[in-house]
Amino acid sequence: MKKFALIKGWGLLWCLLIKTIYLLHSPTYAYPIHTTTLQIQQQPITGTVTDATNVPILGVNIIIKGKTKGTTTDIDGKYQLQAQPTDMLVFSYLGYQLVEEPLNGRTVINVQLQEDTTMLQQVVINAGYYTTTERERTGSISRITAKDIEKQPVSNPLASLQGRVAGVEIEQTSGLAGSNFNIKIRGRNSIRTAGNDPLYVIDGVPYSSSSLGERQASIILPGGSGVSPLNNINPSDIENIEILKDADATAIYGSRGANGVVLITTKKGKYGDTKVEFNILSGLGTVSNALDLLNTSEYLAMRREAFANDGIDPLPSYAYDINGTWEENRETDWQKTLYGKTSYLTNVQGSVSGGSGQTRFLVSGNYHKQTGVFPGNYHNDKISALANLSHRSKNDRLSLQLSTNYTSNQNNLPSDGLFVSKAISLAPNAPELYNDDGSLNWEGSTWANPLASLKKTYESNATTLVANARLGYNILENLKLTTNLGYTENHLKELRTDPSTAFDPAYGIGPGSSTAVHNTGQNISWIVEPQLHFNYDMGKTKMEALVGLSFQEQKSSQRSQFAFGFTSNSLIENLSAASNIFPLSDLQEQYRYQAAFGRINLNHKGKYLLNITGRRDGSSRFGTDKRFANFGAVGVAWIFSEETLIDQTFPFLSFGKLRGSYGTTGNDQIGDYQYLDTYSFGTAQYQNILGLYPTRLFNPDFSWETNRKLEFSLELGFVQDRIFISVNHYRNRSSNQLVGIPLPGTTGFSSINANLDATVENTGWELELNTVNIKTKDLEWISSFNLTIPKNKLLEFPDLEGSTYANQLVIGESLNIRKVYRLNGVNPQTGLYEFEDFNNDGIITSPDDKQVVKNFDPKYFGGFSNSIRYKKFSMDILLQFSKQLNWNFWYNGPPIVGSMSNQPSIVLQHWQEEGDIEPFQQFTTGANQEGVQAFRNYTESDAAISDASYLRLKTLSLAYQLYEKGTNGWGCQLFLRGQNLWTYTNYTGLDPETGNQTIPPLRFITMGTRLTF
Repeated sequence: MKKFALIKGWGLLWCLLIKTIYLLHSPTYAYPIHTTTLQIQQQPITGTVTDATNVPILGVNIIIKGKTKGTTTDIDGKYQLQAQPTDMLVFSYLGYQLVEEPLNGRTVINVQLQEDTTMLQQVVINAGYYTTTERERTGSISRITAKDIEKQPVSNPLASLQGRVAGVEIEQTSGLAGSNFNIKIRGRNSIRTAGNDPLYVIDGVPYSSSSLGERQASIILPGGSGVSPLNNINPSDIENIEILKDADATAIYGSRGANGVVLITTKKGKYGDTKVEFNILSGLGTVSNALDLLNTSEYLAMRREAFANDGIDPLPSYAYDINGTWEENRETDWQKTLYGKTSYLTNVQGSVSGGSGQTRFLVSGNYHKQTGVFPGNYHNDKISALANLSHRSKNDRLSLQLSTNYTSNQNNLPSDGLFVSKAISLAPNAPELYNDDGSLNWEGSTWANPLASLKKTYESNATTLVANARLGYNILENLKLTTNLGYTENHLKELRTDPSTAFDPAYGIGPGSSTAVHNTGQNISWIVEPQLHFNYDMGKTKMEALVGLSFQEQKSSQRSQFAFGFTSNSLIENLSAASNIFPLSDLQEQYRYQAAFGRINLNHKGKYLLNITGRRDGSSRFGTDKRFANFGAVGVAWIFSEETLIDQTFPFLSFGKLRGSYGTTGNDQIGDYQYLDTYSFGTAQYQNILGLYPTRLFNPDFSWETNRKLEFSLELGFVQDRIFISVNHYRNRSSNQLVGIPLPGTTGFSSINANLDATVENTGWELELNTVNIKTKDLEWISSFNLTIPKNKLLEFPDLEGSTYANQLVIGESLNIRKVYRLNGVNPQTGLYEFEDFNNDGIITSPDDKQVVKNFDPKYFGGFSNSIRYKKFSMDILLQFSKQLNWNFWYNGPPIVGSMSNQPSIVLQHWQEEGDIEPFQQFTTGANQEGVQAFRNYTESDAAISDASYLRLKTLSLAYQLYEKGTNGWGCQLFLRGQNLWTYTNYTGLDPETGNQTIPPLRFITMGTRLTF
């Protein structure tokens, strides 16, 4: 509470100090000039009309209330008319709230219109190569704005999408800073796990989501995939994120749109006076959950019972925890000790923006720092800068837009990937961490001090540059030529060290045994896309057409080296100090891509819509005979609420639309050179020369995966859209799967990369409900609910039983399944686990008896958000939920119950004597081989899978607008925000989303202030 009061006090002090300076210099506080006469006569009234983001609005109607006299705004939002000092002006514009302004003698009236939330279908949507409106779109496009993103203290843009978008499943892999997010848009299409990422486009520039990390270097991060490249995109710089899902929306991206498209648009400058904004945020984060483990007395009882069950007496010398070597009255919460440290978050964002009639600009900078939850000085530092410039000529024929985004990201973590499991398994009476002199305590070499693992470090230094230029020229009134130019450059440098100081000094291990992994990688890409846009108005029918070309090249390189045998641990970061260096990888890859694309859109009477898109792609990733392919889609929509009969019959229906789409998109996420003969270096030498051996066979017919997408949708708006419902049903079928096809052993190869006539189907329902519950001048309450019910199924797989996927996949089941043993409980006589013997051979073996299929896909997921505003107070709440299964604590080979390892407290419900019926078998130290085998089978059975459904308070944001910029010339907002505040779940493990092997998502509470001038 003291910290909250201190931060709140600082915020108020800043606001009051700035307000005082403003008042001292404001001309409105000069001595007033009094007049003695009042002349009621016509006088010129001028002003500017802008939207909530200070963008001028063209065509706003301005009339004098009670009179017919009025005018409209020009392209700069300016207006002028004659009125009397006692008149009242009325400002109206479609999609915005009506504003009435009394003159009261004023001659300059500037108005800021607020978007009418009851006119949802008028919102402008970015569809990639063109824009449309929510009303007229024929494709499935979801959108979140800066208003939603800025209320969440997140460092990765994907985190801001969780629970907010129907059909988009986003899973956080770890609570560690820089970790990846797994994203699936309408399910998993490819049998290959690495072929399901969407296409990311930032300001028109494709952005690679593939990490440059090396598995042996970034072992601490789940999957060893390194820091997520999307972690280098500053969420505070994002204006909108659009997600394209169906064929109509994604087919224009051709071979890269099979898994959906994520469009990220950064903030741009606005017309009007120069605006300065500072956003300062700080907060505290902690691990959101901990396991309920045995306390010392329970643990010691478990150990003694295990030795008694195994018939071991007296206690052996290695039983340090119970034979008197360690103190039996000590109790340490190792979870709190080893990853219970408070994480501190600081985020400072500053921007300057503005513009005249022809030029707009925005320059912003951001500093983000988050410390770790481990002991020691671990932190993630990011510095980013964004510059945007837009210009148009006075005659509006020439336009230019430049955008540059640069980020530097430094991250350091302990490199021991088993650090979390060590904290869970340590005996609660294990020795103290430090000796009296401050050195690490090894307790006579009776244990491995966990803090020694912190001497193993992981460091990464990543930089990202995204630059974009967009040129436009109006050749004719309805014909425009544009060219999109983009350049991206990603660099990553990783270092993982494993010094000899991480081992017990008693072993005498020196720096000659120290190791290090060095990895450097870079990815450079450019793209050029000339386009022609044509519009034609035929009266009742309007046509929009687009044709364009795309040329892209990407070069990637990576070099990873393993070094050991150092002369000194102080030189472990220097490769030249190592006596032995082995290459892990040395890659140089080039990817070239070209395409021609087009679109025709017909709008008849504003209610019959037809959209046709097509693209022909060529990719260097495919065989010489299959390098080019065609993709296309058609989307149709009928706004039936515009029909006279519907309008008269259902007056409460403000909007109604039926739409559908069908088309094909492709998938080329297979890596480079996969169709070619490839060779690798061997390890043996012949006459001091390393030999080569073939690793892949040439396949000229290697081609695209193809995804055929079908969708139907119904959208309904009631009572001026205060209730807006959208229901989508989709069916995607992905075929021509890129997998390894088995070959006879006589060929010398186990498989060949080829297209298999396997088909994967994703079907599902998406429901979105937006309601304006209360809307008055002082009180507003808006709700949003989304629900997705997905289903993934493998329809076909020729000769599945003879393939390498025989033990992983089942026809008619999801791709995301696991085959496991079936647990039949604990035998009341033997006290050991029993399992279903499916082949009746008397023994439990894999894969014959792994016949139970468990589906890890969520049965449904979604989110429920509420936004409430009362005068100057506002509150936003987001609840995220998912119905799913996940591996629990017993998965991935945990120590057997009864060994020198702590366990969840639920193991106390165990078998102790003949006739007991309990969920857990008898304790054993590991000497009972039958018990050990039964426990191994247990960890590979359905007992290791449990319900991981959850309901999470994802975001809570409270804000108070201390001053409004429009009335004071400056603005000050104070806010308090929380992330991952509460989770309801029955999951047996650390977290139902991230699992049990890594740090759960952190619970953050932050506070800050936003200042605008």
